Amino acid sequence: MRVGIHLPHIGRKAGPEAIRRAAIQAEELGFTDVWTSEHIIIPRGAPYPPSAIFYDPVLTLTWAAAFTKRVGLGTSVLVLPMRHPLPLAKELATLQNLSEGRLILGAGVGWMEAEFAALGAPFRERGRRMDEGIAMMRAVWSQDPVSFPARHIPAVIEDMRMLPQPVKPIPIWIGGSSEAALSRASRLDGWHGSRFSPEEAAPIVRRLREKRPEREFTTSLRSGWDGKDDGALRARLAAYGAAGVEHVLVEPAERGLEDWLRVVERIARAAEGVRQ
Repeated sequence: MRVGIHLPHIGRKAGPEAIRRAAIQAEELGFTDVWTSEHIIIPRGAPYPPSAIFYDPVLTLTWAAAFTKRVGLGTSVLVLPMRHPLPLAKELATLQNLSEGRLILGAGVGWMEAEFAALGAPFRERGRRMDEGIAMMRAVWSQDPVSFPARHIPAVIEDMRMLPQPVKPIPIWIGGSSEAALSRASRLDGWHGSRFSPEEAAPIVRRLREKRPEREFTTSLRSGWDGKDDGALRARLAAYGAAGVEHVLVEPAERGLEDWLRVVERIARAAEGVRQ
């Protein structure tokens, strides 16, 4: 099993030095990858996310990439229907190239309707925009020149160019557990579920593997940890592996940076018996 760690880019602990230290620590401790999440703008008083301090996920990973050489970089997840695909495709291709091919795009349709409204993005069309946006990004990443017949996203792309293209393909892992999300994941490069127990994850993994048995398809889960019981975390990671999950992203719950970094060291020790 591969194990990744979330970066401290949310809440009072977030900042350039925190992200730098955490990225370097993750690489030194042997984690497979480091991850960021996304909210662009949220209602005042919203119960979730717990903080409005939310550094941009792509720029955070770019900052982390500048201080590391090997550790992978992932988004958990980018809400693609909130964004226009072309500037996002440019940003992601740039990060892929600056990091020499370390990026994984975790992507989801989103859930916060007020955030879509603030951005002028149609919430009720997010599934269609998601599918077309992925197709549009993959087109500009692989074709030069490129033409793309957009239907749901305002774009006229006829015999145009977007360079540089990614130095290697950017894997797309789909977040979510709805029928649409699982179907979408099975057509792409992986599934990135969130907060499922090993028992809940097992039938989803079996279902996906029936459609996508090949090694290149990845089953991944994001799991929080309260930092209380190292043995329980070790057992949980082993149970995920037994359920067929190949990658686990662990997100610490600590609010202060020093506590966060200490917990990450404990996560690394707990994962020693299950990590590849």
